[in-house]
Amino acid sequence: MNASGRRLTGYKTLISLICITGCIAGACSVANARPNMAPLGPNIADKGSAVYHFTVKTFDSADGQRHYKVWTAIPDKAPPVKGYPVLYMLDGNSVMDKLSEPLLEKLSQHNPPVIIAVGYQTDLPFDLKGRTYDYTPEAASRDGSALQLDRRGRPTGGSLIFRKLLEGTIAPQTEQNLPLNTARRGVWGHSFAGLWVLDSYVNSDFFHQYYAASPSLGQMDFGLLTQMVSLPVDRLRDKQLFLMEGDGDPQRKNAAPGNDVLGAVSKTVTQLHDKGIAASYLLFPGLSHGQMFPASLEEALLRVSQP
Repeated sequence: MNASGRRLTGYKTLISLICITGCIAGACSVANARPNMAPLGPNIADKGSAVYHFTVKTFDSADGQRHYKVWTAIPDKAPPVKGYPVLYMLDGNSVMDKLSEPLLEKLSQHNPPVIIAVGYQTDLPFDLKGRTYDYTPEAASRDGSALQLDRRGRPTGGSLIFRKLLEGTIAPQTEQNLPLNTARRGVWGHSFAGLWVLDSYVNSDFFHQYYAASPSLGQMDFGLLTQMVSLPVDRLRDKQLFLMEGDGDPQRKNAAPGNDVLGAVSKTVTQLHDKGIAASYLLFPGLSHGQMFPASLEEALLRVSQP
């Protein structure tokens, strides 16, 4: 499918079926939500690119418990009059591992975005403890007490704290002196990071385009979807939402009504769309949860690069 075929024609097309016939950047694997945690090798920033150049900054959480590494990919192509679009991408270590020269060249043929990959100071694809805390909203247990640990014993509920760090410290320092069109500032995330994207869609106006890929909605019992539909239309008028799902996991595709993530996501997008809100549901047939990471990453970048 070429780039023009990927573009939204307004928002009249509510559900887009995006046929992915092959693996992207060799990243497709067996349908398994458990990530490959083998250490990463050199990425595109280390190897160099003919069409982008890179800067790297490091940051720490206020409590000193989490340590971030942020890559900024800047097009060599001259910026448009209004500035480059910019896309923040969470799980930045894995994002940088998936970025390839052919993909960057494809972006450069159009309106290439500045890419800000927000990761951690590790050579692993994911900082499992860090992302579990940073990307999950604060919740309450059934007895009303604060829910602090997930089933693996990892701290949760730091979404707001991480958002304050990103918006108040990371973004100003990484965006400084870059010619950006902040009206085209977007964010992409997958799984827990997709959950963070939805939480930010509800609770922040910092971004204008929100790309949530296979968000871990089971962690919140679909509560965020209910919040999204309940928000006043004016709160969402200047935002665009892209909910991206694959139906390659049998347990999700054939889920009982109470656990039907795909159905709940599709219904939510329909409800938002009916209220005049720019929301789209993008279905990737046959792709598993893990395969959605590279597929949705490329899809988001291609959409952002369109004029």
